[in-house]
Amino acid sequence: MSETPIKRPGGRSARVRAAVLDATLAELTGRGYDGLTVEAVAVRSGVHKATLYRRWGGVDGLVADVLSRSAGQPWQVPDTGSLRDDLRAITHEVYAGFTDPGHGVTPRNVILAALRSPQGRQALTAFFEARHGQAAAVVTRSVARGETPDGTDGADVVRTACAPLYYRLFVTGEPLDEPAAHRAAEAALAAARAGVFVPRRPGREDGSGDAR
Repeated sequence: MSETPIKRPGGRSARVRAAVLDATLAELTGRGYDGLTVEAVAVRSGVHKATLYRRWGGVDGLVADVLSRSAGQPWQVPDTGSLRDDLRAITHEVYAGFTDPGHGVTPRNVILAALRSPQGRQALTAFFEARHGQAAAVVTRSVARGETPDGTDGADVVRTACAPLYYRLFVTGEPLDEPAAHRAAEAALAAARAGVFVPRRPGREDGSGDAR
């Protein structure tokens, strides 16, 4: 989720969408959800507010579409040759993206805004599903290398690695630093190696049996 305007090919509709979403992102960065208005987005984008209401319905629709656009943007999945380093790269990216002094406010404000509306929450869920699904490739490769057991749920490994970071950022407000990001990656790695993320057979939900 970058605050840099996205250049999009296409016709007028695509250009209007890009201008409006870039303006929405800029307003969220500077004012947050409480200061976000259709009128301000209209002024910043040069698109009439009637068009914004007709196409997006209001600020919640704008926030949701910002996330939808982000979900569709390309993302380079780490491929270091080891699951440890891949997970560390992922958690470091989350840490760096949200704590960057110049740009961290943008993704923080987008997520905080998304949590304020049903539309936003749905779009946020779709965003993370897309990212976790892409990042699951690091676990698929680790299984092929013999680092983790067959059947390991890759998306769940990535989700578990990132969860402590988002917990600090959006629940407890505790400081997030690089050692915390590395610890989260190590914890997910240890659990993955132990077979925690391999679905267990019915009747073995207590974890008393193996996953084979």
